[in-house]
Amino acid sequence: MSTVELTKENFDEVVSSNDFVLIDFWADWCGPCKMFAPVYDKSSETHQDLVFAKVDTEAQPELAAAFQIQSIPTLMIVRDKVAVFAQPGALPAPALEDVIAQARALDMDEVRKSVEEAQQNS
Repeated sequence: MSTVELTKENFDEVVSSNDFVLIDFWADWCGPCKMFAPVYDKSSETHQDLVFAKVDTEAQPELAAAFQIQSIPTLMIVRDKVAVFAQPGALPAPALEDVIAQARALDMDEVRKSVEEAQQNS
């Protein structure tokens, strides 16, 4: 599956209409981003049931700010409209596969319950 370019115009639609979205926050001038890109693209070919998306932080500064992206690349995973993973740094292929496996294994009912409890306690 090809990688989706996310913008502030299509972000909500893509994230809300898919139950598992990986988002790579990147920029063209970023060396580690360029090293991570082929790893991310290869993983998108392996996991064709998932949506792989990219946010160019230079072109989409509002999205980068909304997610408080401090360094790039940052990988975020959103399942059922809940961010379940966010980590800066270029992941090697085995680490990316491990993160995807862990995100797939999450019990989203438990995650939603934890989010609700955290919101009630804050």
